[in-house]
Amino acid sequence: MPRELAVPQTSLWFNLEVAARRYPQRPAYVLLGRELSYQQLHNEAEALAAWLRSQGVQRGDRVALFMQNLPQFIVAFYAAMRADAVVVPVNPMNKADEFGHYITDPDTRVVITSADLAGIVTQANDALPAAQRLRAVLVSQLADYLPAVIPDDLQPAPAIARWLTTAVPLPEGATAWSDALVAGEAARGSLGPCSAGPDDLALLPYTSGTTGLPKGCIHPHRTLMHNAVGNAVWGTAGAETVGLGVVPFFHITGLVNGVLANVWAGATTVILPRWDRDLAGRLISRHRITHWTCIPTMVIDLFASEHYRSFDLSSLTSMSGGGAAMPQAVAERLLREFGITFTEGYGLTETAAPSHLNPPDRAKLQCLGVPFFGTDALVVDPVTLEPLPAGEVGEIVIHGPEVFSGYWKHPEASAAAFFKLDGRRYFRSGDLGRMDEEGYFFITDRLKRMINASGYKVWPSEVELLLYKHPAVAEACIISAKDEYRGETVKAVIVLREAARGQTSAEDIIAWSREHMAAYKVPRLVEFADALPKSGSGKVMWRLLQEKEQRGG
Repeated sequence: MPRELAVPQTSLWFNLEVAARRYPQRPAYVLLGRELSYQQLHNEAEALAAWLRSQGVQRGDRVALFMQNLPQFIVAFYAAMRADAVVVPVNPMNKADEFGHYITDPDTRVVITSADLAGIVTQANDALPAAQRLRAVLVSQLADYLPAVIPDDLQPAPAIARWLTTAVPLPEGATAWSDALVAGEAARGSLGPCSAGPDDLALLPYTSGTTGLPKGCIHPHRTLMHNAVGNAVWGTAGAETVGLGVVPFFHITGLVNGVLANVWAGATTVILPRWDRDLAGRLISRHRITHWTCIPTMVIDLFASEHYRSFDLSSLTSMSGGGAAMPQAVAERLLREFGITFTEGYGLTETAAPSHLNPPDRAKLQCLGVPFFGTDALVVDPVTLEPLPAGEVGEIVIHGPEVFSGYWKHPEASAAAFFKLDGRRYFRSGDLGRMDEEGYFFITDRLKRMINASGYKVWPSEVELLLYKHPAVAEACIISAKDEYRGETVKAVIVLREAARGQTSAEDIIAWSREHMAAYKVPRLVEFADALPKSGSGKVMWRLLQEKEQRGG
């Protein structure tokens, strides 16, 4: 492999344009047996881009995508790229209390969503002052890209099948997906050329931090193009590749692998809208999946299926992922039973997914890998920022073409996230780790206060802010607790208001949380306390609670 890549100085839209010219009839995406060719994807994205322009979307305007893994997500993403707009991908698990931030903070003009989630968008939008409200909401039915008849061997679990096939009435004032495509098709000729270049803003994915609400990460076409090309090269993906699109597309890993790298390569992606272990096994068998980017809990769950021995996994040549460490026993089983080496990687929203990956032919278990193409990573003293020798633990810092430009509307946080060393600008990951003598990196701990639940990042401060809206909660502190399946899970230590004591149960808090926050953020454990430990300045000393939890209470 080369140490650096010669990355095209073009936009992400141009990748689709090239793929549609090269492989017009090749399936770009397949959903439960129905194919969407590269030519169809190109044409529908152009039509939707024309519709976006008709709604007043101009170059650099933000368009939010709020849906599960569906062909509609891909069409909408490339439509925004064609319109020279910026995509704001939003986790479809968010509730209305959370979603309003993704309208107001990025100054979103249009939201493209699915009918099952449209009510959340309108509820959040209606709660805003008129000046901050959306110009338009575009809504697709989940079944818009389903085949007329789903083949018997591709039938999803009953609950997922009901979700996919149930039509939901559109909110008042929303535009139906089919109507937008028809209107846009008639206006395609007036689009004009795509003018976005490598330095124009393309993506504004949000990540949380130790304080406050989630912050947008500024990614121009250039950073995303690097990792799209890099992922395809590292994983030896091409037009013959068939990938499984199951990691959420809103997430930076799912987006780079399932929306960008595959289109760059002209590959086919088989979409799994929601995790269904038996359907995943049948899709791999039927479509002869070659590449699967996943999180370790998916592999563990697949192995737990009573049907897994009936699945034909022999087509798989590449399995990779991150977000959580792959248990050694599971990795060894993959190698022993299927001859597959699971290649772990490491990256953040700020680094457009991978900054490190294991070489597929020389991977190390429970290891972040080596720095990605063109990337320089160091381990430094977190206080002095001086580089440390191999074997010593410090903060992992990253310099490379995939690193974001900064945080949207947060110049102070952007300045704090970077430092210069020998003329290079390094991003501070907030993760503690070490590098061995061969240049492989290993994570040991986190500087940042974050919970990793099955690969989902839960930021305690964000959950605490939501819990304070509960009428019975006087104070709240979120810590992590061990979980055999998720690795870590969310625990809330709560001080109740005087009037609520004896009247509010842990189950009440959990039930309320399910209604007001994404499911992965919901506390699985709730402990009531008379008071929270505080410093002399009045700050909650969360580390004391965390250390008590780690000691077993």
